Amino acid sequence: MVEITIATEVTDELCDAMERLVPQLSRSNPPPDRAALADIIESDASTLFVARDDTGILGTLTLVMFRIPTGIRAWIEDVIVDEAARGKGVGRLVNEAAVAHAFAHGAITVDLTSRPSREAANRLYQRIGFEIRDTAVYRYSPPEQRDS
Repeated sequence: MVEITIATEVTDELCDAMERLVPQLSRSNPPPDRAALADIIESDASTLFVARDDTGILGTLTLVMFRIPTGIRAWIEDVIVDEAARGKGVGRLVNEAAVAHAFAHGAITVDLTSRPSREAANRLYQRIGFEIRDTAVYRYSPPEQRDS
């Protein structure tokens, strides 16, 4: 049975899981080290959800919440389910836990982004109730980090 919890401390198990999981999400960003994980866990703005079963950690999700003049916003970021656990409901459970947490803590909406190439993830988000918004997402990178 899969259990969803909120990480409250940095453990060897969590560090090992991030070493295994983050490369499945991003090849360009390294896994967080212990200090970075501690920053995430200790931050009032972020909540790190962990999905596990009796074999260990199957996935993680970071929920970021912040207040702006129009209310409390929530963003789901870095949803990672281990390749071996995909298609077994882990993604649904961890997302539903994050959404419930966000609304329980005053969020007026919950947003996320997902690459179109992640077809299974996009189907999941729509099944859960997320809707594609008619908006553009912009990113600013310092000039020295931009592709030429």
